[in-house]
Amino acid sequence: MKIAFQMDPIGDVNIDGDSSFRLAEEAQARGHSLFFYTPDHLAYQEGRITARGHDMTVQRVAGNPAVLGEMREVDLAEFDVVWLRQDPPFDMHYITSTHLLDRISDTTLVVNDPFWVRNFPEKLMVLDFPDLTPPTTIAHDLATIKAFKEKHGDVILKPLYGNGGAGVFKLTKDDRNLSSLHELFTGFSREPLIVQKFLPDVAKGDKRVILVDGEPVGAINRVPAEGETRSNMHVGGRPEKIGLTERDKEICARIGGVLKERGQIFVGIDVIGDYLTEINVTSPTGIQELERFDGVNIAGKIWDVIEAKRA
Repeated sequence: MKIAFQMDPIGDVNIDGDSSFRLAEEAQARGHSLFFYTPDHLAYQEGRITARGHDMTVQRVAGNPAVLGEMREVDLAEFDVVWLRQDPPFDMHYITSTHLLDRISDTTLVVNDPFWVRNFPEKLMVLDFPDLTPPTTIAHDLATIKAFKEKHGDVILKPLYGNGGAGVFKLTKDDRNLSSLHELFTGFSREPLIVQKFLPDVAKGDKRVILVDGEPVGAINRVPAEGETRSNMHVGGRPEKIGLTERDKEICARIGGVLKERGQIFVGIDVIGDYLTEINVTSPTGIQELERFDGVNIAGKIWDVIEAKRA
């Protein structure tokens, strides 16, 4: 098959941790051809969805993960699969790319389905499952956020459309910084904030469960670094081997059918203790860590599903 990857610059990836790299590596091993482009080279041209990028061969060489051909323009409708893999922020640039990729859905499988990526960003999709999630408020209004904090004590405050642990703050019951943080965030963005009751179980780790076509295939535990509340690996969280609990399986059973129905083939959910906190559909990570811990070819499972859909 002809596979295109819409992602951030390939030269910057960590070959031992990046999930996009691992997906490309597995596709190449199966004989598929690869094409790489960045989102800023996606375009609509008189009825065609095009991209300017490079034919690509990936290699497990630190600092040089891919050999790229000369830049050329392609018609994405001629590809079998396009991967939507750039990292957030989930801004209008990101949203526009999902609208453009929607236009090739009759001929090309876009993973994950851009319509539902656009309509179910990670911190909003969980709102459909309030009994699985910690108490949550999404608001721009300071009085509303203050009332939530007054009710629940220790809370987590973060940007609604952020990623990788950036801008995440723990505020204790007696913390006096809420107004200043609200002023900081709203000074550069009109987007709402999300505030959730703090879950002390995060000290034991924030579990990333990976689902493939709605089915859980394993999990890794991400433990915060010393002195940190955030467990994201981008900010020093340590991955550990862990299994799925009955509660994890219950959560996956509740959400799996929705994910499968809406074309979300590769998804990473975040679970702290007994609570679902995020459903990551934009650019989930964790494949390589899970493969090393469990000895299972997770990228292979993802490509099995894709190949079956294109058969």
